[in-house]
Amino acid sequence: MIQPANRLDTVQEYYFSRKLKEVAKMNAAGQNVISLAIGSPDMPPSEQTVSKLCEVARDPSAHGYQPTMGTPELRRAMASFYRKWYGVELNADSEIQPLIGSKEGILHVTLAFVNPGEQVLVPNPGYPTYTSLSRILGAEVVNYNLREDNGWQPDFRELEGLDLSRVRLMWTNYPNMPTGGDARRETYERLVEFARRHNIVVVNDNPYSFILNPKPMSLLQIPGAKDCCIEFNSMSKSFNMPGWRVGLCASNARFISWILKIKSNIDSGMFRGIQLAAAEAYNTNTAEWHREYNIETYQRRRNVAEQIMRALGCTYDPAQVGMFLWGKIPAGYADAEELTERVLHEARVFITPGFIFGSNGRRHIRISLCAKDELIGEALERIKSVFKQS
Repeated sequence: MIQPANRLDTVQEYYFSRKLKEVAKMNAAGQNVISLAIGSPDMPPSEQTVSKLCEVARDPSAHGYQPTMGTPELRRAMASFYRKWYGVELNADSEIQPLIGSKEGILHVTLAFVNPGEQVLVPNPGYPTYTSLSRILGAEVVNYNLREDNGWQPDFRELEGLDLSRVRLMWTNYPNMPTGGDARRETYERLVEFARRHNIVVVNDNPYSFILNPKPMSLLQIPGAKDCCIEFNSMSKSFNMPGWRVGLCASNARFISWILKIKSNIDSGMFRGIQLAAAEAYNTNTAEWHREYNIETYQRRRNVAEQIMRALGCTYDPAQVGMFLWGKIPAGYADAEELTERVLHEARVFITPGFIFGSNGRRHIRISLCAKDELIGEALERIKSVFKQS
């Protein structure tokens, strides 16, 4: 009898994959569920970006294979983006690798740096893919705690107390998802020092630095970071391009060459139209467009999300940044899923229980701001109508 590979025993079906099937059944039954669960921007990219894609797609010569390392136009645009917004100088030819989204980068970096049986440090709470892909690839996951009383920053005293002899990678994510904890220069400085002393590569996943965040930062701003750290960035959130699957990996030339060695054996370059349109977005995205989409629109929605949190009796940190709102549930619930299931089946609103991000999220929920203003407003009214009766 044919059996699947043993690695399937190390992971479960992704929570959203499973839960969206249930939501689809509810919608088919006419329940009209409003989703405030997933961070997929509902707004379009800039007009210049879409126009460039169409222009290139009409070119008969543009449909062949593209270089795995990315087109020169895209790599130069990515380097210019880092110079303009973070003050970080990157060699476009050797220190940047375009990615088919950050998930691909997690795969390739793990393959390039971690042998089966070696360890990776993963934040708790944190993005589930850091854990699942590590396990699929045979790495051992060692969780490190992020706590509310520490601003969701790493506890370096706790980290120093671990046996780090088999640790090869440390995953970080600031501004943090799901907690909204912002990047801090002190944290970045300590991460670089930690990486250098313990010969560990720190990988910072940085797709949220422009969403409701007045001070975008990069780990690579820290002197010496490029020697021992890698940073991912993405067009999914800041440029409203989640389905385009365009991200980047930045580090020193040697690390990038190792990642490219893996990537070149797994996939090819993105469609030329997507690469040149992405370069157009980096080069021509105006401050006005950014303000309208990433500040004004998300701020309106954030105000409503805060009202939802209060209606549910949850508490939250008003200083958090990004495209989600993270809140702590009332003491009367056993865990977050008890609350989110009630919200789903009584108010017909889908929000995310924090346990999917790790045990430190067990008493938290996450609300996405990626829903039209009228929908998030309707979600508030539904929740108020149910929970005022409690």
